[in-house]
Amino acid sequence: MTKMKTKRAAAKRFKVTGSGRIRRAKAGKSHRMMRGDKTPGRLRRLRKNDMVKKCDERAVRELLPYAF
Repeated sequence: MTKMKTKRAAAKRFKVTGSGRIRRAKAGKSHRMMRGDKTPGRLRRLRKNDMVKKCDERAVRELLPYAF
């Protein structure tokens, strides 16, 4: 049987924590930072990581077969 392939795009976006949950970055931090579109408090919140919701975990696990 052949090996399963990891989806490389998912591998760059998700990391597995020690307890087995999946960590992701928050959306909305790619551009339009410095013009005043986003307040400093909003940018601080976007710096923090977030967890993938339980209902989406199964889909992400299928993209990362060897992460668990």
